[in-house]
Amino acid sequence: MLLRNARISLGDGTLVDLQIEDRLIVSITAAGEPSGHADEIDVGGRWVSPGLWDNHVHASQWALIAKRLDLSTVTSARQAAGLVGGALAAGAAVAPGQSFVASGFRDGLWPDAPSLELLDAVSGGVPVVLISADLHAVWLNSAALDLYGHRGNATGLLREDPAFEITRQVNAVPVDVLDTWIVDAGHAAAARGVVGVVDLEMAWNLESWQRRMGNGFDSLRVEFGIYSEHLEQAIELGLRTGDAILPLLTVGRFKVLTDGSLNTRTAYCYDQYPGMEGEPHSHGMLTVPPAELLPRMRAAVDAGIEPSVHAIGDHATSLALDAFEELDSGGRIEHAQLVSNSDIPRFAALGVTASVQPDHAMDDRDVAERFWAGRTGRAFPLRALLDAGAQLAMGSDAPVSPLDPWVTIAAAVGRTRDGLEPWHPEQAITVREALAASTRTTVAPGQPADLIVTDHDPDALAATQLRDVVVLATLLGGRITHNAL
Repeated sequence: MLLRNARISLGDGTLVDLQIEDRLIVSITAAGEPSGHADEIDVGGRWVSPGLWDNHVHASQWALIAKRLDLSTVTSARQAAGLVGGALAAGAAVAPGQSFVASGFRDGLWPDAPSLELLDAVSGGVPVVLISADLHAVWLNSAALDLYGHRGNATGLLREDPAFEITRQVNAVPVDVLDTWIVDAGHAAAARGVVGVVDLEMAWNLESWQRRMGNGFDSLRVEFGIYSEHLEQAIELGLRTGDAILPLLTVGRFKVLTDGSLNTRTAYCYDQYPGMEGEPHSHGMLTVPPAELLPRMRAAVDAGIEPSVHAIGDHATSLALDAFEELDSGGRIEHAQLVSNSDIPRFAALGVTASVQPDHAMDDRDVAERFWAGRTGRAFPLRALLDAGAQLAMGSDAPVSPLDPWVTIAAAVGRTRDGLEPWHPEQAITVREALAASTRTTVAPGQPADLIVTDHDPDALAATQLRDVVVLATLLGGRITHNAL
């Protein structure tokens, strides 16, 4: 393939031709006359950049959410229940023995609390499961509590491990249906310039991705994560981080969750959550204490599987860094949403990558100001981490935020959304830095031909323009996965 008349992002704007063979860029030369190459594409002076990665995705839930009632804009428990009742009254299909499922609620700032009474009043005995936007809580009606073995729960609200288990069950749609939806979601991601994702779905995903790719899924590279309950199986199979299973499928990291989330008030923090004084989990929930975390991480490291630790609260982040220091292994911390000032330089010192989701700062700014009052200057501290020498890997945590790297990049650069004043703009990073945290290749000879084509050089765009970038073409190993040229 020959890409003609291209300008390279971060370059000087000179028109060049890119020769692609065997999935690699083999040469970049001054733009010349048409070559007669069978796969020649004239991009007409548009800009070519490296393809984008989303470094934190829950693939199945990302595909499923598009098929469910969206609760992301509701502002009260009563409104959420009203939407559910309206959907059921309108004839929403619920198979026998199954639940009506909706997703995306954020109750941290609601004036009323989720309750059994509200959902029972609108559901007519149909089991109802509402999944929170951060995936760390579920709100059930009485019929669903009975169905999933939690009869007697006073509010219908379940957090952390019980919530994850119920989510697993409601996500268990037939594999042929789910795989079709994932194909659709993969094409949508490619249309936004995505060439690869890190899939951290809470399941054993090796065979799932082998099946999907065997059946033709070819729009993205995929790294699949491994959770604690599957670590022994991965070790027995001899899986190691970075191993190629298929041309587009690679073994990822060992993911362990050590705390919860901000909106669910389960992120593990040094300070108590306002209004929770005296409650059992007033500082959040430490779901995997150090005495359990270190042996799990050591087993993974000894087997060649890099650890990736979920830590959102500042205390959870400190404990995760302590474990990395003990192991001297490097790895990743997922989220790092609230970080103690003394811990920021430890990321670089320990070789721990901060895998961050900048758009969460836009979703959480108000709830953070309420529950992390006085500490938000070190919430989502991207600038501070980079200045301390840390490496960032950016993603969406889809479906928590949209699987759209331009949304992610815009949030990191502008620290704002919806016309609001930037939130802690001192923690903003540059477009170039955000692109570096969202890519794995460069536009240079010898590099994989994972490329995107846009009308403008992304590096020259203002933060307000980044969300609206139009991707005209995406190439994965030199093969077109999206074309709107």
